[in-house]
This record gives sequence, C-alpha cells and structure tokens, in this order.
Amino acid sequence: MTRREVLPPARRWRAPVRAGKAETRSAVGHTTSAVPRLPRKADRSVAEALARRLRCGPPRLGPVRLVAVDGPSGAGKSTFARLLLSALVSAGTDAALLGTDDFATWQEPVRWWPRLRDGVLEPLRLGRPGRYRRTEWPDGVPVPGATFDVPVPELLLLEGVSAGRRSVARHLSGLVWMEPPSAAVRLERAVLRDGESSRGELLRWQLFEGNWFRSDRTRLRADFVLRT
Repeated sequence: MTRREVLPPARRWRAPVRAGKAETRSAVGHTTSAVPRLPRKADRSVAEALARRLRCGPPRLGPVRLVAVDGPSGAGKSTFARLLLSALVSAGTDAALLGTDDFATWQEPVRWWPRLRDGVLEPLRLGRPGRYRRTEWPDGVPVPGATFDVPVPELLLLEGVSAGRRSVARHLSGLVWMEPPSAAVRLERAVLRDGESSRGELLRWQLFEGNWFRSDRTRLRADFVLRT
C-alpha cells in the first residue's frame, strides 16, 4: 500500500441522513444498508478504486482488516465512508461500517475510546463478535442508547474524528484522511447536518479537534489523502 497517496478530489454531494435505530442495526451487523442518495460518478470511481486497494491489504486486527476514515468535522467522512462501504460490498467483501459518533459526546470527544477498544476491537481481534452501547441524543442530550452486536467482518470501516488515532495504528490495514476545506465551510456543513442550535458546540469542537490532530499527527500517518 502506497503511503500518503493523494486521491483525486471528490465532488461534493449532500450527506445521507443518519440511520435510524433499525437501519443502524443492519448496517453494522450485515452491511446491507442502502446509501440514501446516489453519489456523483466521480465519487463512486474514487471509492471503487480505493476499495480495490483496501481489499488486498493484510488484516492486522486478528482476521479483520481495520480501515479508518479520519479528518476534521465537516470534511465529508461519513459521506465517503458510506460510499466506500457500498463499493466494498459490491465487490464481494464482507464489510461493515461503524461511526465514532456512536460513542463521542461534546464532553468526551475522544476519551470514549476504551468502550470501543474493549467492546468491539479487542473481541474482533480474537475472532469473536463485538458489542457496544450506542450514544443517543434525545432532545439534544447524550444518553446511553440501544446495544448493538458487531459480527466479525472481513473489513471494518471505522469512521469519525480520531478513528485513526496513534494508539490503533498498528492494527490498521489502511488510514484514509479526508483533506478538509476551510474551517468556515466545514462549520456550515456541520451546522446543516446537526442544526443551528449546535453552532456554539461545533465551534468549540473545531478548536479541540485542531489541537487533537496536531498532537496525534494523524494526517502524517495517512495511507491515502482525499481532498474534498
């Protein structure tokens, strides 16, 4: 796998609506959830090209190829990860997608990691299904939500801020960095996704993640860089 390969820019398209409870169970467990909107051809071509490369990489999380899609908020991670999942499944790969938004809160943007590590990644490394309890946001307040099982896939896409953190690097078969546009553009994308009432929290989040990525040096370790 070529280190720090820069992929062509992906054309922008509206991020899909976040899955509801039943759809998320299917998406994590069986990799059959549909992408709500059809992407532009250029996006699909980039995802298909990357999927071909990732399918050939060696598994480093036990029997699982763990691939992280990381980058700042509003960079298009969720959109591209769903697209990549579709390309992998279409190519015959038993793939699953798990988002860090199922764990993170405003108060714990990255410290939730032990829940993912102990509940999902470590069991998968041992060839056993994982399990986790998703964070849900009724009335904008994070609370423990439904519990989900994660069967052992050939390839697990882990998408979200800090997905490619240094502590998991030795287990990654690939790290995709979403090269973001300006902070102002990213903020408006995130506000469109999460609502105007989240603007203040999103501004504080941008400040935090900027410091996080500088400390973690995530982009410098990326195998692929995708400009959006």
